[in-house]
Order: sequence, then structure tokens, then C-alpha cells
Amino acid sequence: MSVLGKGLFIRQGMQHWAVLVLLFSVFPLFSYSQSVNREYDILFHQAMLQRQKGNNDAAFDLLRRCIELRPDASEANFFLAQSYADMGDKERELAYCKKAHQLEPRNITYMERLASSYLDNEQPKEAIPVLEQLYDIDHGREELLEALLQLYGQQKDYTKAIETINRMELIDGPTERTALTKCRLYIELNDADNAIKETRRLTELHPNDMRYRTLFANTLLVTDHEDEAFDELTKILTEEPGYLSAQQVMRNYYIRQGNEAAADSVNHAILLNPTASIEDRAAQMRQLIIETAQEGGDSTIVLNLFDEMLSQPEPSPDMAEMKAAYMQLLGMPRDSVTKAFEYVLQLAPDQASARLQLVQRAWEDEDDERIISLCQAARQYNPEEMAFYYYQGMAYYRKQDTDRALEAFQNGINVINDESIPDIVSDFYAVMGDLLHQKGREQEAFSAYDSCLVWKHDNIGCLNNYAYYLSLKGERLDEAEQMSYVTVKAEPKNATYLDTYAWILYRQQRYAEARIYIDQALQNDSLPGSVVLEHAGDIYAHCSDMVAALIQWQKALAADPSNALLRKKIKRKKYIEK
Repeated sequence: MSVLGKGLFIRQGMQHWAVLVLLFSVFPLFSYSQSVNREYDILFHQAMLQRQKGNNDAAFDLLRRCIELRPDASEANFFLAQSYADMGDKERELAYCKKAHQLEPRNITYMERLASSYLDNEQPKEAIPVLEQLYDIDHGREELLEALLQLYGQQKDYTKAIETINRMELIDGPTERTALTKCRLYIELNDADNAIKETRRLTELHPNDMRYRTLFANTLLVTDHEDEAFDELTKILTEEPGYLSAQQVMRNYYIRQGNEAAADSVNHAILLNPTASIEDRAAQMRQLIIETAQEGGDSTIVLNLFDEMLSQPEPSPDMAEMKAAYMQLLGMPRDSVTKAFEYVLQLAPDQASARLQLVQRAWEDEDDERIISLCQAARQYNPEEMAFYYYQGMAYYRKQDTDRALEAFQNGINVINDESIPDIVSDFYAVMGDLLHQKGREQEAFSAYDSCLVWKHDNIGCLNNYAYYLSLKGERLDEAEQMSYVTVKAEPKNATYLDTYAWILYRQQRYAEARIYIDQALQNDSLPGSVVLEHAGDIYAHCSDMVAALIQWQKALAADPSNALLRKKIKRKKYIEK
């Protein structure tokens, strides 16, 4: 051992941290001149002032200068870590947190920041010893034990997790939560004896509480003490025949025994148990549906159970909807499924999800009158649901009743709130814009398109229509070109979008580029309409290819014989504006 070591370690009982303090005080690792220390103090003080003022960039630069002057300054390292955290640089934040902790290992603030930084950097294993050290310093901080319990659980270190719970129980004594958690952890460790011991302790503390007795029985069951579990469950159900939790555990017992008939009998009792909540029954039915699907069982058994539940007084609309959804999943006849959803509305006219199912079915059938009727009723029962306004508006639109269509969409816009789905709101404004433009209300249409893009900046349909209508007016062509380009990039083979982009380029007098895109539009459109063909002819004419222009104009005229301007172009063999 060196002379230095002999001089320092003569007191064996001295704690490690005290040795470090003595080491740094007697033999400092760094020695700075008075002028360096003074400059450091001034810079650090200025850095703190800048942080208080919210000038984080200035504070960051000053702190880095502090570190250059004195790399061993723990406080400068700590605040530099905070600066990196503010910038979102978690990796550098962690590095400087480590340095501050190394320089001042008993500083509680530094330890807390370091533990938090480890967690932010997804290094929970490294955070654990720091939290343990914090708890060693202050045993009154129970929140540290809570954090450690969670981290040990995440690391699957169940033994340490149990030790942590034991420490928690030394403070507050055993509780229901700690006993249940320990039971679960012991099961994870395959320690059946201790798992049973924990739940037995709960039953002894609360001998008349069926919850704990049922938990004890379930613990016996999952730890393969099946006979003892059955005996305990039998006692519970003898004392309280309709106790739901015990029935559920008993069903699991019969399943483990392979006694399907007994399991079905208990399941039947659970579903018809008057004390069972709709949530309990729904959960039980979901489990049964999954088991039936996995085992290739008879779906009629499930359907019969649904029918039996729905035949009880005050049948549940939720259960009726679950039955309809199950019938849909089985691929049962469409009319039968539709009637099942209609029955849901008979029980609860405000059941929006069932009504929406019926609306979507009517939409598939193109039954616009049915859609309008269903959605009109929804205004009374579900006035806040935007989807019904959308479908009603689209149904009127398909019937070419633009006034009522516009009214439906405007009513839908009125129910927008912070929880509205952006895609749906965006579509509302997009369709409103189209309707307003049809009515010649161009400025209102453009305002609707602007609102649409606020909610969803890449609404492709809106971008195309907005850009095209601007090009027809010859306004804001640069903006229109940018919008249209987004649509072409998103769907490079969409003939409509290609035509729009080509036409905007044409309006910008970029004829050679316009020809490239109109050619692509024609290639990707098996049956181009009169407008696209006329656009192609106009673009070819401005590219000095009159032969190609005449061919396209003639095709356009064949598609729209009433177009007098086309007749003039063909007759004079030249482009004519109007």
C-alpha cells in the first residue's frame, strides 16, 4: 500500500463517502488559481441569472465556459445536464448527470435527477441502485419504494420486488394490496407455499369477506391444489349460492378438470346471475366466444345463450349489440344481422354504434332514403355524432339535393369540438367546399377548403379540387401548383390529379412540362372524359403539335357534342380562348 493509502485508511469504521470527502479536502484532485475561481463564480452567477430570465441559449454557453474553467464543478455539470434536457438531448443530459453525481455522490438533488435521466434513456436497471441509495439516505420516502417495486417488476426480479414490499409493510403494515401483489409475485416465482400463505393470511384477517376467500380458492387452484380449491369454493357457494366471483373460479376449476358439461352449467348460471353486472356478463360472453372459436365449438350454443339472456326482463341493449356483432362475425345472412341491429335500436334508440352499423349497411345498398331517415333520427338521440351528419349529407348529395346536403354538412360542422377526429372534420369542410363551389359561392368554397387543410394539411381530394378551381380562375397559380404537386406525389397514377397538375402548368405557360403530365393522365385513364381530352388538345396546340391537338379535340367533341367552342377549334384548326 502506498504512503497515501496508509495515511487515509487508518480508521476502518469510516464510511466510504466520508473517506472521499477527506480525500478531496486533504489532497484535492484539482487546484485552481484565485483568478480562475473568481472568473468561474462570475460566469456561473451570470448563467443562473440567464436561466431565471428564460435565456436558455445564453445560459448554456455560459455553463459550457464554466466547465472549461473547472471540469470538477458539480453544480455546473448539473445545470448543464438540465440545459441538454431542455434541448431534448437525453444522452448528453445523462452524461452530465453522471458527472455531477460522481463529483458529489451524496447530493440528493443530483441523485434524483440521475435516476430520472436513466429512466428517460430507457435504462431502468441503472436507475435502481440510485433509487436504493436515495432510500438508504431517507427511509421516510415511501414513493421511492413504490418506484423500486415497479422497476423490479419490470426487470422480472421478483425476489427483489418481494423484499421491497416487505420494506413497505414495515412502514404501514400488511395491506390488501401488498398481500395481493406478493401473492402474484410468489406465483411468478413458482413458490406455491408462500403464495397460499399470503392469501390465507388475508382470509384469516377478514374471515367473513368472500372476496378474500375466493382469492384464496383461486390461488389454490392456480398452484395445482385443485381438491382444496374445490372444497373452499363449495363452502363459499353453499353460504352464498350466487356469489359471482366464486362461480367464475368454479368454472375454471371444471375447465381444468375437463368437465365441459359442468363448466357450461356454471357459465349458464353466471350469465343469468341477477347480481352480475353487464360488464361481467359481457366479459364472460367474450371469453366464451373466444373459447368456442379456438376449440371449433358450436356457435349455436353461444347464440342460444344470447337469446336466453335477452329473454330476461329488461334485456341489455349492449348484450343485444354484442349478439348482432357476433352474428356479423359468423357471416350469417345479411337480413338477419340487420334485424339484430334494429332490435338494438328498439331497446335503446340512442345506441349510436348500432345505428351507425345500420347506416353503413344502407350506404352499401345505396338506400339513400334509409340513410336519411336513420340519420335524421340520430339528430334527436345522438346530436353530437358527426358521422350521421356526414352520411346524411352524402345521401342528399347522391340524390342531387345540394341544398339539404349543404345544410347537413353545416349542421355537422356546428358540433366540432376538441375531441373531434381531424380526418372527419377535414372531410366535412372538403365536401362543403365542393357543394359551395357548385352553387357559385366561390369565396365561401375557398374558405371551406382552407378550413379543411387546417384540420388535415394533406387532404388529397381537397388539395386537388382547390388547386383546380383556382386554376380555372387564374388566381394564386403558384399556390395551386404546390397543392396539386402534393396530390401527384401521393398518387402518381391518378389520372384526375395528373390532369389537374398538367392544367395548372399550362395556365403558368409551362407547356412542355404540362405535356408530360397530360400524357401520363391519358395513359392512366382508360376512358378519359371530354374535359381531360380538351385539356390535352389545348396543351398540344401550345406545344405546336396541331395534329395531336386536333385528334384530342375530336375525341372530346365526340364525348360532348354540345361543346360549341370545340367545334370552332376543330374547324379553324387553332386554339381559341372563348
